[in-house]
Amino acid sequence: MTIQHKHEGGFFTLEHTATGSEARAGSFMTDHGRVQTPIFMPVGTEGSVKAVHLRELFDDINAEIILGNTYHLYLRPGLDVLEAAGGLHKFNGFSRPMLTDSGGFQVFSLAGIRKLREEGCEFRSHIDGSKHFFSPERVMDIERSIGADIMMAFDECPPGTAPYSYARKSLDLTHGWLKRCVSRFNETQPRYGYHQALFPIVQGCVYEDLRRESAQFCSDMDAEGYAIGGLAVGEPAEQMYEMISIVNDVLPKAKPRYLMGVGTPQNILEAIDRGVDMFDCVMPTRNGRNAMLFTRNGVLNMRNAKWATDFSPIDEGGATFVDETYSRAYLHHLFKAKELLALQIASIHNLGFYLWLVREARRHILNDTFAEWKREMMPRLGQRL
Repeated sequence: MTIQHKHEGGFFTLEHTATGSEARAGSFMTDHGRVQTPIFMPVGTEGSVKAVHLRELFDDINAEIILGNTYHLYLRPGLDVLEAAGGLHKFNGFSRPMLTDSGGFQVFSLAGIRKLREEGCEFRSHIDGSKHFFSPERVMDIERSIGADIMMAFDECPPGTAPYSYARKSLDLTHGWLKRCVSRFNETQPRYGYHQALFPIVQGCVYEDLRRESAQFCSDMDAEGYAIGGLAVGEPAEQMYEMISIVNDVLPKAKPRYLMGVGTPQNILEAIDRGVDMFDCVMPTRNGRNAMLFTRNGVLNMRNAKWATDFSPIDEGGATFVDETYSRAYLHHLFKAKELLALQIASIHNLGFYLWLVREARRHILNDTFAEWKREMMPRLGQRL
């Protein structure tokens, strides 16, 4: 079984692999534009990147692609609204590429109010308790209605510490669902006249044989790209890195690899070093709203009294992604005063920093200086300032 896809000129171009590393620079082309990799995708779970205006996504941080979530968009605003609008691009005004997660991780997170079986997953809405059912076929139909450029297959995401017996059973379920996703995808068409790609998701918890099996199973689908799921869900970071290397050893070199829901700046550089091309994570916006800011010299807690009279830029000597008149002292004041502008400034800064990080990684990959640059950056990124 293979995924039928028709895209003029091909989807992904691998441009260069760094000397002494698996780090790659490439690009993929969608009908909403081209995306250069490595890339970080801001998370717009419910059709909005929290606290960030479209103008800021376009102009301040130049987000090339964002992510939406099938589970959340299905519940609110609902498919009737999205279809009447002409899809998510028309609804939220983001005219560049978008990707939708299938909702598998969100359903996994509802452990107390969901029932898994071979047919699919029954769950109750976290909003009003109403009962719903996701099958692989239903999820494909929902993602067609949302209209993202890249759709994810429906999967189960087991806990990072799951025993082998559970991981085995879960993987069999995910692979069965993937076959059904592919069948439904192949027998349906995009609703809004532009191409949609379907990415299978590699699972297998922290077990090498299961990860290799899943990577091969997904590769056999001949997709336009592949996702690596079920990591950063409780397992140690070193096990995560090991699983990434194992999976990327099997996945096709000529297709993009997307590591789902990861992570810290250090996680991202380690994953790029192991051949990952695409990332998403709520960390830059969520941590930003909680006064944690990332910079090239380390992490700042903007509630700390030490910043009260520090009038230097947020990322001193580095990239500033919001108006340079916003000093550390001013942002400290906004958080202490519980002003909403604090959430906006911090979110834009952190997203801008993450995008700067992957673009710098790309530049160093193309210049064959990635390994040295990564060695220099890793200890700095983890410092508490």
